[in-house]
Amino acid sequence: MRIQVLQHVPFEGLGSIETWAKGRRHAIAWTRLHRGEQPPLDAWDALVVLGGPMGVHDEACYPWLAQERRFLAAALARERPMLGICLGAQLLADALGAKVYPNAQREIGWFCLERTPEASGVPAGAALPARVEAFHWHGDTFELPPGAVHLARSAACENQAFGWEGRVLALQFHLETTPDAARALVAHCPEDLAPGPWVQTPGAMLAQPRRFARANQMMAGILDAFLGAD
Repeated sequence: MRIQVLQHVPFEGLGSIETWAKGRRHAIAWTRLHRGEQPPLDAWDALVVLGGPMGVHDEACYPWLAQERRFLAAALARERPMLGICLGAQLLADALGAKVYPNAQREIGWFCLERTPEASGVPAGAALPARVEAFHWHGDTFELPPGAVHLARSAACENQAFGWEGRVLALQFHLETTPDAARALVAHCPEDLAPGPWVQTPGAMLAQPRRFARANQMMAGILDAFLGAD
């Protein structure tokens, strides 16, 4: 499988998704949007849209966002699997016609997710435990697109994940994050860490490395369910 990755900032990468892909001998190609690169419309079998500190509507500061939004709208017509994480999930929601807007609270750190009853009908949703601790780093959220299946919620954010037509998976949270990736977020986005009811300190986020290993294992299970184990 040829996996095309859309990257928004150099310090947010694939994390454990890269380990999963290499272990299954999938090819990975990168489009570094922050460098002005343009993604190919056809030379991939699956698309991964990564996170970033900007918002979906921040085109004045990041003009390439407008091009990316047009690309995603066109890519949806190709009917191939597309995975969005955090900003990537918001961009896919936007491409599917849903509103993206500031969440009531910033959600940063380790907080519990609850799988919805509807998730059991979606393979990737069924791969989520009924309750799971996940890593979060977001200030925005999305409405569910028309026809989407709501997969997960948290106490701070109702719409944490959705599936659409079996070929789009949007995850607001980060199960792919490694300790190094979390440290990079802390280093590059300190302004996000202003105290709030759903904001942990860097020490609390990084205190238990086993959390990352458990999350990465769950990410692999979700990827197997969504893209296939072979």
